[in-house]
Amino acid sequence: MPTYRRSVVPTRAGAETLPLVAIVGRPNVGKSTLFNRLTGSRRSIVGDEPGITRDRIYGEYEWAGRRYRLVDTGGIVPDDPELITTEIYNQARVALEEADALVLVMDARTELARPDFDLTRMLQKGTKPVFLAVNKVEGAVMALEAENFRRLGIRNVFPISSEHGQGIGDLLDAVAEAVPERSGPIEEKAGTGQAAETGQAAETGQAAETENLHRTHGEFVQQETSVAIIGRPNVGKSTLLNALTGTSRAIVSPLAGTTRDAVDEVVEFEGARFRFVDTAGIRRKGKTHLMAEKLSVVMARRHLEAADVALLVLDATEGVIAADATIGGYAHESGRSVIVVVNKWDAVTTARTDGKPPADREIFEKQLRRVLKYLDYAPVLFLSALEGKGMSRVLREVKAVAAERRMRVSTGQMNRFLERIDFQRAPVPMAKRVRIFYMTQAAVAPPTFVLFTDREVKLHFAFERFLENQIREAFQFRGTPIWFKVRARNAGKE
Repeated sequence: MPTYRRSVVPTRAGAETLPLVAIVGRPNVGKSTLFNRLTGSRRSIVGDEPGITRDRIYGEYEWAGRRYRLVDTGGIVPDDPELITTEIYNQARVALEEADALVLVMDARTELARPDFDLTRMLQKGTKPVFLAVNKVEGAVMALEAENFRRLGIRNVFPISSEHGQGIGDLLDAVAEAVPERSGPIEEKAGTGQAAETGQAAETGQAAETENLHRTHGEFVQQETSVAIIGRPNVGKSTLLNALTGTSRAIVSPLAGTTRDAVDEVVEFEGARFRFVDTAGIRRKGKTHLMAEKLSVVMARRHLEAADVALLVLDATEGVIAADATIGGYAHESGRSVIVVVNKWDAVTTARTDGKPPADREIFEKQLRRVLKYLDYAPVLFLSALEGKGMSRVLREVKAVAAERRMRVSTGQMNRFLERIDFQRAPVPMAKRVRIFYMTQAAVAPPTFVLFTDREVKLHFAFERFLENQIREAFQFRGTPIWFKVRARNAGKE
């Protein structure tokens, strides 16, 4: 059975033991700006439109030699019956329950209203320390305005400017004093990215150097596989994330475009660790009007390009359309491994209510392959995320595809493979043919092969397709695109 772990970005060993600070407040007061400044990232989408952040977004920050987890929540509007607003509140409530301290953000440029007092009373009912950050305070005049917020009855009031970084140090000092220390001081090896690799290299010496050399060939143990869940709006991406993680991590509603920020969660399954990232629905530029929608699509593309595997989610009730092919093309061109997930399959089979016969899986897959012909290497899964069945099958497929993505074939194997291929069968005009002396795999993720030929020309698409099919028949590389580079054997001498 898979086990689930709260998401923290960036990932560090022992991050779950760090104290958690929750940023809460009404919509459009600057919570995401404060989150991004503290975490040194652009994780949360920031804009002038209220209600941009909806799901919980996690991160980390460092202050005075200690590390803290940080969670950005959606804007809370007490007693609002709206569906999305209620779901945002439910997400925020989870953060409030697990947090060690609460930072209530308010806008100094707006008058206090009843919802502010209602929200304050709700937070003070608990036992967690509450800190009031009066945001957007620039200058002495605004600092005087911030004093009016003491009427809320919160003792710890801090005038700050998230955008300009003013006053935040005093706020963090107070939070650090109120939150008990649960972890030791930061060690150099606890960093992320390049710093962590450098620290590990210094600690392990030659062994680390050897591991770095192995990275080129994919012979390293990857700690985590990043999986981006992509697709059009309202095809069930958030429902799939919740089903895979066994949580209500992402807001689910019948309204298209509910997800804006990328929501991620970690799953451990059969010895492998996966980080699933639920991205916003990708649509054409002409279909996006609000600034938040445009940014969410840009962020979705970025998260896709940072992932190892993409789960391309389709809606079985709508069939495969051109927009699905466009999104699949993004994944293919960026070199991501792809698994096609046909969601809501129960709606066209066992739970069909329109009187039509159940859909045939083989016919549907033929139509899918015809529209997504460049993804013929991608496995196809039929499931219903709402029912939550078949999630172990998805996890096993992700594990298998991730392993194929990092597989390396030796040069000797490739040369023996070349000897067996009859290139006369390749449907290529004689003028476009090249002679391959030998080939080698230069990189993994995706598998990249260098062909040493008699002349340096771009491979004819038919020849490239023929060679790719032969490689897949011999070595599979299931679920991942294959890239080729051509080098003339005598190019260096010339």
